[in-house]
Amino acid sequence: MEPRPQTRNNSRSYLLAALLVLAALNVLLLYFWYQERQDNKTKDATIAAKTEEVLTTKTKLDSISSQLDAKIAEIQQLGGNVDALLKAKEQLEKDKRELRNVNSFDNRKFEQKIRNYQALLAQKDQEIARLKEENGVLTEQNEALIQENTGLKAERQSLSDSVVAVAAKNQELSEKVSIAAALRAENVVVTALNARGKERDGGSYKSKRIDKIKVSVRLAPNGLAQQNEKELFLRILDPSGAVISDMATGSGEFTYNGQGMIYTAMQRFNFDNTRQQIDFIYGRGAQRFNPGRYAIEIYCEGFRIGEGEFTVK
Repeated sequence: MEPRPQTRNNSRSYLLAALLVLAALNVLLLYFWYQERQDNKTKDATIAAKTEEVLTTKTKLDSISSQLDAKIAEIQQLGGNVDALLKAKEQLEKDKRELRNVNSFDNRKFEQKIRNYQALLAQKDQEIARLKEENGVLTEQNEALIQENTGLKAERQSLSDSVVAVAAKNQELSEKVSIAAALRAENVVVTALNARGKERDGGSYKSKRIDKIKVSVRLAPNGLAQQNEKELFLRILDPSGAVISDMATGSGEFTYNGQGMIYTAMQRFNFDNTRQQIDFIYGRGAQRFNPGRYAIEIYCEGFRIGEGEFTVK
């Protein structure tokens, strides 16, 4: 019966040893958990710090981007070269895209890039000041040129007005000379010819005794008129106001006051300034001159130079 206490002692020893091992494992697990927690806190702190640096860097790059845009616009307006700024703007956009990868972020590298951008901006500030000074000189020169140009325009306008005035005066004188040089009929006499060629005057004739009419135009002397070949146009208007004409017997059209007019007959003659007389003999063939008042109009070189009339009973 004595071995039983020894067995119980052994069981207790094993149990105690197991408890001690279990306690040691718990302590070890607790240590590992604590260490992992401390490592995570360190990592979180590092990530937080790096994230803050990234955000700060992005803010600086955004500010530099706005300044670059402003400098590009201003220098372009002043007529300067913006190639360096455009290249810097392109590189800046690449740098901003690189910030998306927080793990590879190198703060010292980006701080150097920011200093380079700031140096470029400062350099461009000096260039802008120089361009403004140069443009100020150009502005003064432009204002002087504008004033000079305005004076020249005014002078040219004055000369142009003078030329127009002289041209108008010359035109007026030319028109006066043309009018003065125009021929004038001293008188227009209409006589009637019967079938045997006998001539009757008086201005009033019986229809059955008129075979033809003779229109005599006496030209007044005019020393201003050119002594050359001229055309004399006769228009006979019947009692209704219609022009008597027959293209088959020499009627046609001429221009008067810019408009075409039908004439009854036309003669070419050489003006010699001797009060010469031009005679038209016109017959209507088988047609008779109807009773009524007939008007005679004489034209030469664009002027109506004489008038007359006759009556048919």
